[in-house]
Amino acid sequence: MPLGSAASGKVTRDAVHHPLFARYYARISVTAETRWGVGGVRERLLAGLSGRVIEIGAGNGLNFAHYPSTVSEVVAIEPERLLRQLAVEAALRSGVPVDVVPGAAEALPVKSEAFDAAVVSLVLCSVRDVPRALAELRRVLRPGGTLRFFEHGKGGGRAMTYTQRGLDRTVWPRLSGGCHLSRDPIAALRDAGFELGPYRRMLMPEKGPRLPTSYCVLGTARRPEADT
Repeated sequence: MPLGSAASGKVTRDAVHHPLFARYYARISVTAETRWGVGGVRERLLAGLSGRVIEIGAGNGLNFAHYPSTVSEVVAIEPERLLRQLAVEAALRSGVPVDVVPGAAEALPVKSEAFDAAVVSLVLCSVRDVPRALAELRRVLRPGGTLRFFEHGKGGGRAMTYTQRGLDRTVWPRLSGGCHLSRDPIAALRDAGFELGPYRRMLMPEKGPRLPTSYCVLGTARRPEADT
């Protein structure tokens, strides 16, 4: 059962607490929707989904406006208090039912095989235990269920890779709410036993300087029908 909801407005059990970063992210993410074209990416990320969906790391709820009407319910997990409060507000404006729930990706507070689809959007960079989080996603997806992902990670040439790893070992996670720059989401999905579907690598923003955060991937995967 969900631990909190948009209907009640109750938010409890903070799995993480990054108040300064949360305020910064809430501002810059809204700017990125139009200036960097992230809103269009969200539209492609969620197109064609249907049934019950779980979204991990919902942030301030910017995905909610892009869910198609074929989605019957979204359970949105967000561990950070301020972002979760903003997500509750976004859920009330959504065209589909959204229940905003406190919790951590590594221990999802929902039943096994309860969802037709899952969404991760700029979240695998910051979870504490990626294999455990992906194992939880496999658990809560029905066999054959779809995973949609839009993530950033390692990319560029040798110099950029060196820069990303250096930042990960020093200041970046502390300044950016636990974010890591050099993780490889495609390798992580394969290692977790997901069957990869189509995906494309992309730069965000598409124009301008290449930043350590610029190297993104957008795609689909699925839980195998005969899961082991």
